[in-house]
Amino acid sequence: MESVIWLSFLSLLLLLPCLADKQTTYIVHMNHNLKPSSFPTHHHWYSATLNSLTTSSSSDSDSDSLLLYTYTTAYHGFAASLTQSQAESLRRSDSVLGIYQDTLYSLHTTRTPEFLGLDPQLGLWAGHTPLQLNQASQDVVVGVLDTGVWPESKSFDDSGMPDLPAKWKGECESGPDFKPTLCNKKLIGARRFSRGYHMASGSDPKAKQEIDSPRDSDGHGTHTSSTAAGAHVANASLLGYASGTARGMAINARLATYKVCWKTGCFGSDILAGMDRAILDGVDVLSLSLGGGSAPYYRDTIAIGAFTATEKGIFVSCSAGNSGPGKGSLANVAPWIMTVGAGTIDRDFPAYAVMGDGKRFTGVSLYSGKGMGKKPVGLVYSTGNNSSSNLCLPGSLEPDVVRGKLVLCDRGINARVEKGLVVRDAGGVGMILANTAASGEELVADSHLLPAVAVGRKVGDLIREYVRKDGATAVLSFGGTVLNVRPSPVVAAFSSRGPNMVTQQVLKPDVIGPGVNILAGWSEAVGPTGLDQDTRKTHELKIGVHGTSMSCPHISGLAALLKAAHPDWSPSAIKSALMTTAYVRDNTKSPLRDAAEGAFSTPYAHGSGHVDPHKALSPGLVYDISTDEYIAFLCSLDYTVEHVQIIVKRPNITCLKKFADPGQLNYPSFSVLFGKKRVVRYTRELTNVGTAGSIYDVAVDGPPAVSVTVKPSRLVFKNVGDKLRYTVTFVSKKGATPDPNSFGSLVWSNSENQVRSPIAYAWTQL
Repeated sequence: MESVIWLSFLSLLLLLPCLADKQTTYIVHMNHNLKPSSFPTHHHWYSATLNSLTTSSSSDSDSDSLLLYTYTTAYHGFAASLTQSQAESLRRSDSVLGIYQDTLYSLHTTRTPEFLGLDPQLGLWAGHTPLQLNQASQDVVVGVLDTGVWPESKSFDDSGMPDLPAKWKGECESGPDFKPTLCNKKLIGARRFSRGYHMASGSDPKAKQEIDSPRDSDGHGTHTSSTAAGAHVANASLLGYASGTARGMAINARLATYKVCWKTGCFGSDILAGMDRAILDGVDVLSLSLGGGSAPYYRDTIAIGAFTATEKGIFVSCSAGNSGPGKGSLANVAPWIMTVGAGTIDRDFPAYAVMGDGKRFTGVSLYSGKGMGKKPVGLVYSTGNNSSSNLCLPGSLEPDVVRGKLVLCDRGINARVEKGLVVRDAGGVGMILANTAASGEELVADSHLLPAVAVGRKVGDLIREYVRKDGATAVLSFGGTVLNVRPSPVVAAFSSRGPNMVTQQVLKPDVIGPGVNILAGWSEAVGPTGLDQDTRKTHELKIGVHGTSMSCPHISGLAALLKAAHPDWSPSAIKSALMTTAYVRDNTKSPLRDAAEGAFSTPYAHGSGHVDPHKALSPGLVYDISTDEYIAFLCSLDYTVEHVQIIVKRPNITCLKKFADPGQLNYPSFSVLFGKKRVVRYTRELTNVGTAGSIYDVAVDGPPAVSVTVKPSRLVFKNVGDKLRYTVTFVSKKGATPDPNSFGSLVWSNSENQVRSPIAYAWTQL
């Protein structure tokens, strides 16, 4: 075994094996305060460190080929392409606080402004000095980390917009298919970050490299960007569905896009580089419709970058994930992040399946072709020798059985639109897509390649029973667009659920927003289904998409409007306003329902409730959180000081000040964990952002097994900006049988405002 000498910047002498380890991207967290004075910048120091790792058998492997990114703001350190042995050598250095392999994250993949109560023309709240808010929102920049942007989309028209804000330091990067001149006064920045992606896919001969530019060839990034801050687009629709004027939440805000996601996913090294750059560019809001599983905050790339952003006054909104309805399935749960779940809106696209026995079932669809006529055809289900045929997986259907028939497919495993493609390619003339227990009664409309209707689990079970009869037939028809659907909103079954698996004492998600059948901008490089075989082009700009990916930019855009209305508010104040004013009753005045089972939803599914931007503009009181309080929270999690330093990026962290319980954080919601204790006591602080002389009284609702006492029970705020504290004591009653799904609420109210906090109770540590 050949040995090499690594003469490090700390004069360490290490022996490294010269084995041809596979190179992998690592993110290295450095103690940046230990930079030797001989290096002019941290980049020079990191580059020299990597140069010292090169072996005599790989002399061409210098720092230029090893170093992928230098992080200066969102993170202190660098990303590099290293062998395992090189990574282990770095790990031994006193200057290295941590070194982690790159993580692959995934995307969480019209009517909503009116549904949310926004003025359809101004994009603001009717009756709230629209001209002033209109002008103020032009100085707010929303940064979207996603798959890039299709700049020619009408959603990014800059007609009537003034010159760029003086604070803006971003730029529009050029690429093989992207000219800097494609940016304008609306789309003021477009960058791409691909080194982590190229490193991961470069050694795979089967990997098809994408064009390295900010252009969106997927559609997801254009959709999220236009949802957050797209301009007015008249006469928009998806192939005739949902026609009308389309627009984003903050129509006058500026947009900057950061392409960090590629066909293989979103790599942590690229995400971190995008966040680092966005912070330096001067964004006011960061929107990330992506994420991975749960991890400690010091191992969570997005949480680490978001901490710096929040500290610098940037509001960070992230999608909760699409892993519902499973419990504990959330992503992006750091308390300084707004974690957004998904709900339905009051618009639907009905479609009908009529059985041969005369029974008529209602579902949904965005199919826009010629249809299948009025004559019933044979209906088949779970045919062939392949056990996966009931799911209509690729290659599972036998053409001899399916040809000319309508096929019943179970939802699950592969994409809904791909099932239709499988049916079409096998010779089927139509599809009924039936939910299973996992999706419950959630109905999601898709622009299928053939006539298709999606139905809920109960209807699906009835059709499954009918199809067993000899000679089963059916015919499909389509009903267009319907508004004012009741009940709505309903929590989407796919929306990820609590409890929070990282910090049980912080209730997540925070809120839900529109995330089902959302129409927004799209990329002309891909058809409505996103399938390679879909050659259709909408030419009408908009397409229906579903997921917490869609609900996240709704909240990002609303945060931009609140930032414009209240430029002095911190990110936590904006977050509090959106949470404490959220509603928990639908348009039938009933408690919010869960599409997964049709039962009432809980805070583990909807958080504080569904956002109400009109009320969030004037919440009365807010729960504010300082950086020092976040640090005290982190120190209460049994992290090492080094772990806290990775997140906070300060050299003098001692953790001498920490909360006795992580739930002591001044959060707008409560998650009470009794564990071995019978009494849990929290103190919260409220800031008056309403009027002078405001008086609030408290009301508490909860389960029989818990008694709740609040002192004081009345808060009198003499002046605007005054801060008052209250203490709430939760007691688990002796002899009472606790329900594992116990919830309640605490509301401070007066004649003008209701400041509501949901409460979740648990008796066992996860």
